[in-house]
Amino acid sequence: MTFKVKKFVNKPFIDHRGYYWTSWEEKSFKNIKFKHDKFSLSKKNVLRGLHGDDKTWKLVSCPYGEFLLVVVNCIKKSNDYLKSKSWILSHKNGLQILIPPNFANGHLCLSDKCLFHYKLSYKGSYLDANKQFSIRWNDPKLKIKWPIKNPILSLRDRKAKFL
Repeated sequence: MTFKVKKFVNKPFIDHRGYYWTSWEEKSFKNIKFKHDKFSLSKKNVLRGLHGDDKTWKLVSCPYGEFLLVVVNCIKKSNDYLKSKSWILSHKNGLQILIPPNFANGHLCLSDKCLFHYKLSYKGSYLDANKQFSIRWNDPKLKIKWPIKNPILSLRDRKAKFL
């Protein structure tokens, strides 16, 4: 699979006091100018997504807890159209995923609570939820193997269309 998604690992320093890690450094992202950050705090079994748009780069990390991140290629002319990849992100593994435009992403909180963080880069103004696309989390065409049958969903995600 020739996914355009990139993986980074910034191993945290962990000791008896807790943990400390660098979420990003400018030198690693010379061609991407981040404009703002967003955070989402979820409880266990909350699934958010699948959402995306045609212009936003997202650098996703997990400052606290653990979640399953799923990314879907939504570029119709791509050989990998509708193919997905998944990773477990946590504050212990320091894994980060850079998601390009035209890819949908969703995440499932695996720990009692998890903090989802993304840095956003885009041209012009930000495309909020009403200008993003949504795909049903359990769309059979995507063949995503979520480890849950009945996640906690928002109204937006419950009403998302099947492909």
